[in-house]
Amino acid sequence: MKKIFSRADILLPDFTKVNGETWAVIACDQFTSEPKYWNAVKEKVGDAPSTLKMVLPEIYLSDSGKDTIDRINRDMSEIASTLVSHPDSMIYLERIQSDGKLRRGIIGKIDLECYDYSVGSDSAVRATEGTVLERIPPRVAVRRDAEVELPHVMILIDDEENALFGKIINDADKYSLAYDFDLMLGSGHVKGRFIDSEGMDHVENTLSLLSRPEVFEKKYSLSGYSPLTYAVGDGNHSLASAKAAYAEIKEKLGDKALEHPSRYALCEIVNLHDTALEFEPIYRVMFGVEPEKIVEELRAYAAEASAAADSTDIRETIECVYGGNRKTVTFERSPHRLTVGSLQLFIDGYLKEHPEASVDYIHGVDSTLELSGGENAIGFLFDGMRKDELFASVICEGALPRKTFSMGEAKDKRFYLECRKIK
Repeated sequence: MKKIFSRADILLPDFTKVNGETWAVIACDQFTSEPKYWNAVKEKVGDAPSTLKMVLPEIYLSDSGKDTIDRINRDMSEIASTLVSHPDSMIYLERIQSDGKLRRGIIGKIDLECYDYSVGSDSAVRATEGTVLERIPPRVAVRRDAEVELPHVMILIDDEENALFGKIINDADKYSLAYDFDLMLGSGHVKGRFIDSEGMDHVENTLSLLSRPEVFEKKYSLSGYSPLTYAVGDGNHSLASAKAAYAEIKEKLGDKALEHPSRYALCEIVNLHDTALEFEPIYRVMFGVEPEKIVEELRAYAAEASAAADSTDIRETIECVYGGNRKTVTFERSPHRLTVGSLQLFIDGYLKEHPEASVDYIHGVDSTLELSGGENAIGFLFDGMRKDELFASVICEGALPRKTFSMGEAKDKRFYLECRKIK
């Protein structure tokens, strides 16, 4: 069977010479409305070798012109020349989160030929949430001339029996060390080990087994659907950008592109059932609005939607927070099976009618409360989706509303660390 996830030529700094704490930087799509976080990162890094110089944090996405991208690619080329190659490798990652819990992952490469982020996709690697297409071009612009890629993509597998990680965990002590250091700004600790040849065979064979149609049908009691083995949990836009960049190469090279390194993207595989992995809601904060009027309009929308809904009896509650106020809006009968979906329908409609307003997607209650305390801002808090709802929902209904869930708090997101050549 075709190997969708496989070993990769992984590049790492020499951590006897490079400080891991300043090298590794959190995913670019975090703290997008909190410049103080990124200012602290810059201060921490200083002139040290760092992945910060190789990525474009989304808080600076408006500054994505040619000069910025050229600077990133120059820094990337300079830093890449100092990295050490580890051919045909996988890394077993142990991440101690800020809450002290241990999350496990495996680093390798995913085949972009098996990934499709478009609506209604039935590919083996599938987006879990809607892709915002306008967010892709700036990322593609960085990747287009980049020598290396840095992953923050986390892909989920539904492995309740822990068939994949069980052996890797048991054998971990015999694997050679790749890195072991604290992460900056209170984000915990990472320890990586190079999985041996036997372990990598186990990884590839177990994932192939999980991909078999008969295994899929038995697990979900579904027929007539294409198997979903790999669900993109975090970094969907990063993976979508890798796919778009690869599509450009295919257009130029044709079938020769199948041998091009950009056919693949480095990522981390995580078991959906990892006890440290928790689904957190991604909250919303609207800016450039009158909070009291937003509450009134949301209540009116909820009443109208509840009266019109005829397919669900789900009751949903949203807490609106602004300037120290907290007010509740209830959908007696929801227009969407997920609370975030019902709210997003309202926000999308409002923004179409009010171009002066904007919305940001926020990880964490504290950040939401802080941002919603500003003038002409309002935040929305609500219950999130359960883990056991994910795969079946994506299989049967397609991609969920964008920014439906987050795998943990912002500071526990994946850090840029490993690299891989794509040219």
